[in-house]
Amino acid sequence: MRPTDIRVPDYFHKVVDCQWACPAHTPVPEYIRLIAAGRYADAYLVNWKSNVFPGVLGRTCDRPCEPACRRGRVEENNGDKPEPVAICRLKRVAADNKGDVRARLPRAGKPNGKRIACVGAGPASLTVARDLAPLGYQVTVFDAEAKAGGFIRTQIPRFRLPESVVDEETGYILDLGVEFRGGERVDSLKALLGQGYDAVFVGCGAPRGRDLDLPGRRECAANVHIGIDWLASVSFGHVESVGRRVLVLGGGNTAMDCCRSARRLGGSEVKVLVRSGFDEMKASPWEKEDAQHEGIPILDYHVPEEFLHDNGRLVAMRFSRVRAERDANGRRRLVPTGEPDVTLPCDDVLIAVGQENAFPWIERDIGLAFDEAGMPVVDAATFQSSLPNVLFGGDAAFGPKNIIWAVAHGHDAAVTIDKWLQGEDPRERPAPAVTLLSQKMGIHEWSYDNEISPDDRYKVPWAPAEQTLGSIAVEVELGFDRATAHKETQRCLNCDVQTVFTDKVCIECDACVDICPMDCISFTANGEEAALRATLTAPALNMAQSLYVSGELKTGRVMVKDEDVCLHCGLCAERCPTGAWDMHKYLIEMTHAGPGCRSKRACQEAA
Repeated sequence: MRPTDIRVPDYFHKVVDCQWACPAHTPVPEYIRLIAAGRYADAYLVNWKSNVFPGVLGRTCDRPCEPACRRGRVEENNGDKPEPVAICRLKRVAADNKGDVRARLPRAGKPNGKRIACVGAGPASLTVARDLAPLGYQVTVFDAEAKAGGFIRTQIPRFRLPESVVDEETGYILDLGVEFRGGERVDSLKALLGQGYDAVFVGCGAPRGRDLDLPGRRECAANVHIGIDWLASVSFGHVESVGRRVLVLGGGNTAMDCCRSARRLGGSEVKVLVRSGFDEMKASPWEKEDAQHEGIPILDYHVPEEFLHDNGRLVAMRFSRVRAERDANGRRRLVPTGEPDVTLPCDDVLIAVGQENAFPWIERDIGLAFDEAGMPVVDAATFQSSLPNVLFGGDAAFGPKNIIWAVAHGHDAAVTIDKWLQGEDPRERPAPAVTLLSQKMGIHEWSYDNEISPDDRYKVPWAPAEQTLGSIAVEVELGFDRATAHKETQRCLNCDVQTVFTDKVCIECDACVDICPMDCISFTANGEEAALRATLTAPALNMAQSLYVSGELKTGRVMVKDEDVCLHCGLCAERCPTGAWDMHKYLIEMTHAGPGCRSKRACQEAA
């Protein structure tokens, strides 16, 4: 293998597993250390730059960072189930304790004469506005609802996300000089383009919930509800009660929000029914756990067949039972078990079996291409449609995902808009900026705390059930207090502080090998990667993580380190007698709209 080039931006980026997994690439260990130091406002602003909605996401994020967390891979003494750092809930700690940060937020930039329209006031559109308004773009955000937030406001129940948090964090963006035109639905893209906007960003989400065309559906229409529409009605106070017996159909996070909301609105017998197996549900594991914690059973392998009614009054639903089988290629299919159908009595049914896009307001004669599924044809890199000044992001671009993906789309779309309107090719994007800075403060002292806490993951406290189940508005999770948050921060392994090796000063004493607690350092003969991985002190089995390979040493051997299980504890650097090992903090600055995304020539001309 050739020596590792640690100057490549993505090399150490991949090693910071949590940041690599986050669609917005939030520098997780950096803000966790700031929380540990009690610098909550600084931690909040680190988040705000990348994920835009720290208070919202600290309560509702789908947490792609946590399954990637190295703590869950290297930990051996954390009970029966090693668990990652509570990254998401620490984000909320920064938001809850930050104080007033408005003076530290950017201001509207000097007008540059360019006008941008954003359709929908959800996270993708608001991210575009947040990135472009400080650059001098005049951004107008349209939404059919009176307040900004999109599905953050209308679909996430108040017991998970208080409206005050939504008001605060959408307000930070609108205060950048963004014009918000609430209560104004866009009915024609052609008409919007005719108003002279230089670019239009469509971030209207996936606003239509899928229905089930089953026998009895029409007759029972009064008591059968589309999940996302029902949640919106609950949010706006149009629905204040539900029947005693409620069935929720679907296995995603929307279904979990529906069942927990129904439980609070009078549903004393609420059940969730899914076609798939429990482990195959799309809902996040913690969402399922929260529903079950509130006494809501989840019945898997139940296929809805019929709505049963008595002269139009819903009385029950009939389900067939299935099981999963896999063919020789591993493809799963559901086959009948042969058991009798199951009939479950109910007063209301909430259908949460998926969402889909609806674009009746986009004319088909304006040159914008759609695919066979009725989705706009969108470039996955630039987010441009076949009309290059019309971009799509969030659920409107590639179907339903989650808030953090919408934010990532918004950042990328803002880069495209900025480059496009500055006369540059939006496909040509500079690599992220990378900083590697030694953390050495003495012979054996570092500027970060490298002691590894053996503690189990701390649990976020909940408000008493008698309070939360009696109100749709009482927040369930109370969040960490400062003392508990500090303890949880100490579980972070500082994966952004990298072991950097200088082969020219190594004397091959093997002291680092002896002291490494994970046996991840080896001095060995070089070879092809597959063979090298198998012959290390501890075989490197995770192919998704790189090997750190040095240049040739004096004996002809090379140093090889398995990045997968390194604890970043710094013991190798402390033990090394020659300083061949050092600990360097790695910080990647993702490319955002503004001078950093433009070519050097354009920046020189602007100067």
